[in-house]
Amino acid sequence: MTRRSIERRGAAGRRADVAIVGGGVVGAACALALAQQGLQVVLIEHAEPPVWSADAPDSRVYAFAPDNAALLASLGVWDAVTAARAHPYRRMRVWDAAGGDELRFDADAFAVTQLGWIVEHALLQDRLWAALRKSDVVLRCGAKVVALEQDAGDVPDGIATLELDDGLRVEARIAIAADGGRSTLRERAGIATKTEDYAQRGVVAYVATERPHEDTAWQRFLPTGPLAFLPCASWPHAAHVSSIVWTLPEAEAVRVAALDDAMFAEELTRAFASRLGACRPLTPRVAFPLRRQLADAYVAGRVLAIGDAAHVVHPLAGQGVNLGLRDVSALRNAVADAQSRKADWTAPHRLQRWSRARRSDATASAQAFSLINRVFSNDAVAPTLLRGHALGLVGRLAPLNRALWRHAAGV
Repeated sequence: MTRRSIERRGAAGRRADVAIVGGGVVGAACALALAQQGLQVVLIEHAEPPVWSADAPDSRVYAFAPDNAALLASLGVWDAVTAARAHPYRRMRVWDAAGGDELRFDADAFAVTQLGWIVEHALLQDRLWAALRKSDVVLRCGAKVVALEQDAGDVPDGIATLELDDGLRVEARIAIAADGGRSTLRERAGIATKTEDYAQRGVVAYVATERPHEDTAWQRFLPTGPLAFLPCASWPHAAHVSSIVWTLPEAEAVRVAALDDAMFAEELTRAFASRLGACRPLTPRVAFPLRRQLADAYVAGRVLAIGDAAHVVHPLAGQGVNLGLRDVSALRNAVADAQSRKADWTAPHRLQRWSRARRSDATASAQAFSLINRVFSNDAVAPTLLRGHALGLVGRLAPLNRALWRHAAGV
């Protein structure tokens, strides 16, 4: 029976080792990684993603870390991403508008070719889905989960059963929620979350700058929130292109996003202290609300939560998708370790070990990003006097500087 006939066989049902709900970057990568381990994987996604086009850049970009580039390389995807459009950055410069020294990271100082890459979300998803279509992963598109039944996590050979809105019932040894911050599967598994609304929005767009970006990721802390310029490849009609992420209080973000191009360019250039000269918008602005959301658990019986279903963090460090893909790498390693020992990879103690490690890392990162955002996104006297000097101190202490980069890079 071909995969296409399996996909179309109606309400008869499907049995697999793993059922993954959500085909975004993290869910798609997880499907490929676990299929690579020899597991039978079903991926459930309500809509197949649109085809990526080089002529329509996605405003949602990631500062992609080296460890996750290695993950995608092992899945046979990374070369296809870099061949399309992934711009390496070799330096980072972080400074506070109130004064003080810069925090600097340089690839040369770390003896690496680049610190990471700036990659579009739509491109990553497109290349991952191209690999999925060639893999043994069974794709169920156009369907949503409407019900969950599961055996207790300690029942030998227990299963989780997902009922889809098209009548299909998918039975799996493990079900994985990779369906985003408002995950339906996570909610049906009874996993609660704690949310902190930042009362901020991130304004994103592509801009051209008067001076070259120098393959540098720039971030300036303002009392209203951080402003990041991420280096991108040149466009046919623009030589020096950057993707911006401008964090602002909600009302201010709405105002800025609605400005005409001339006024927006003027305010953006001023906010960035003309570091790269005059700015010119290349795309419309999009503003999205910011929040921190952490799941109380990553395992509930036979359901696991990964990616944004498990942790949503502030975008100031560009670590959201990196944390999600590290969930995938850790899970693949846990499965491989169990297989090498001829042990049950779904054993509760193994899943809990994976959960503890990933929850600890994601929670610590999320809280650190929240703290940085609170300390730098205000004009109170005490933090204003100290924070710029603190950035400079970190930059001058080589071991601490290297440790921070290694953590962000996942190496």
